[in-house]
Amino acid sequence: MTCFTSRAGALLGAVLLGSIATGALAQVQDMLPNKEDVAEKFTSDHFSPYAGRTFPTKLLWGDTHLHTQVSVDAGTMTRLSQEDAFRFARGEEVTTTHGLRARLGRPLDWLVISDHSEMYGLMPQLLAGDQDILATEQGRTWYDALTSGDNDVVFNTAMEIVASLSGDVPPIDNPKATKKAWRHYTALADQYNEPGVFTALIGYEWTSEGGDNIHRNVIFRGGAEIADHVVPFSQYDSKNPEDLWAHLADFEERSGSDVLAIPHNGNLSNGRLYSVSNFDGTPLTEDLARLRARFEPVIETTQIKGDSEAHPFLSPDDEFADFDTWDASNLNGTEAKTQDMLQYEYTREALKTGLLLEEQLGVNPYKVGQIGSTDAHTGMTAVEEDNFFGKHSGVEPEPHRWEHLVIEAPDPEFSIYGWKQASGGYAAVWATENTREAIFDALERREVYATTGSRIMVRFFGGWDFAEQDALARLPGDIGYAKGVPMGADLPARTGDGAPNFLIAALKDPYSGNLDRVQVIKGWLNADGTRGEKVYDVAWSGDRQPGDDGKLPPVGDTVDVANATWTNTIGAPELLTVWQDPDFDPDQRAFYYVRVIEIPTPRWTAYEAKRFNVQMDDMVPMTTTERAYTSPIWYTPKG
Repeated sequence: MTCFTSRAGALLGAVLLGSIATGALAQVQDMLPNKEDVAEKFTSDHFSPYAGRTFPTKLLWGDTHLHTQVSVDAGTMTRLSQEDAFRFARGEEVTTTHGLRARLGRPLDWLVISDHSEMYGLMPQLLAGDQDILATEQGRTWYDALTSGDNDVVFNTAMEIVASLSGDVPPIDNPKATKKAWRHYTALADQYNEPGVFTALIGYEWTSEGGDNIHRNVIFRGGAEIADHVVPFSQYDSKNPEDLWAHLADFEERSGSDVLAIPHNGNLSNGRLYSVSNFDGTPLTEDLARLRARFEPVIETTQIKGDSEAHPFLSPDDEFADFDTWDASNLNGTEAKTQDMLQYEYTREALKTGLLLEEQLGVNPYKVGQIGSTDAHTGMTAVEEDNFFGKHSGVEPEPHRWEHLVIEAPDPEFSIYGWKQASGGYAAVWATENTREAIFDALERREVYATTGSRIMVRFFGGWDFAEQDALARLPGDIGYAKGVPMGADLPARTGDGAPNFLIAALKDPYSGNLDRVQVIKGWLNADGTRGEKVYDVAWSGDRQPGDDGKLPPVGDTVDVANATWTNTIGAPELLTVWQDPDFDPDQRAFYYVRVIEIPTPRWTAYEAKRFNVQMDDMVPMTTTERAYTSPIWYTPKG
């Protein structure tokens, strides 16, 4: 029993016991201090540190790039619906196309189902015998073939349907069916959208011509009532991304809402995604650069089809540049890649190109943040190394998946086999709350970062006044926002003669490896138009010291490949630092972003080899170093 000894305590006790009279309640209220007096009496050291805080504090994990049976190519293999995809991302168990039980180790906070816009919704409608589809000659022919019961006929018809996507006109042009499928999806997204718990952003993927991968994922800020103003813009409307941007501008004007587009994995574009030309090959104009900058604030740096952050040919001094590299050809293997294409495919080089274009045009079309996503065509955002379900449902986890053909090219040299797939990635956003608006706004202001699948927490701030002791703070966001700007922003105007400094905090994923190191990648523009870059090790685990060559020794390797496990006896659970640019030139345009590297851990191939007791070829990697890439912070000289 609580004992109240003071007069106020006695009155309060009576209130708690529900036995106080109205007059006594008034007496208690008279005894309470005046709010204004309290505010005046106490200083900032005496109130809750969280009261009145408005900056983003929620780190939310999601995927902007997932396909279900609604996408024509995925729909020829997977039977998972859009509803299955939402349920799986929320942490529920689903049954896969081949009858396996599957579930995420940890749910996601948000998801964009970005099914292909070309003949949107065709496959489930076709297989269900939708009358709007069967009313077309092509629809009836395909339906009869797919329901014939002849496996060879079914397979050949599925391949014919996928191949039809490369044409100039849709084989089945039925606006009514497309609209019905789109509105079913937008309504479903509204149904699964639960503010504060799980966000279902509405989107689709626009693709372009041939095998040069210059696709975009379009994402709406609003719900069905906004997205239903249009149906997905497809390559049959135009294969030119400039027309997509014009379409999005028209949508915003008519709807009064916002929309953005995210280019994905430039490593398979054969030099087209981040070029300095318009779509028709003419020099890039200021107007088109500005339009691109308006609608494409972030890019997809890493996914199942390889990593696009950096390439060893472009960054020969970067020992971590050769990571999940796919660089033999374009997407469908119809054209070999040449070294001159690489500079227009990788994020780091695009960021440097953006500095040059800003100097020339007055606008930077590549002032972009970085995210990761999956591009899974399985309906499942399953890219955990021990829970990887791959690119498509043609084959699911089984003993020979590692050698299964994933992308068959005309030239077998360019074909991609199962082991080459990267188990990644995810998009991390710093948001004020888990809602459509807050997540969209984080993407738009570029306060986002990419990971290759693990959930490393990263804070990155830039300014001019950070001090060494700021790295000791347990709430780096408080100091970071107070003294600087977050990832995705421009450094504030320079004060004094000093160089910019940066507050960086990284915390390991509790289910993954410890942290090896934190690096700052700087890119800059020289006066003669050439561009430079440098990778700085700014914080690392253990007592290692850089050698005479300036390189930090490797952290080590504790992976037990045979048992697909490792020990966190090396590395660090967290790394925090304040770093100042030692090579700062106030007259150079520059950007800075952070890369966080984990210690080696088992790759999905190691888990699969153990699970099925198989021996894979020596060329198959069995370990990986998961990583995170933040959005940059930019510096622009005065004047």
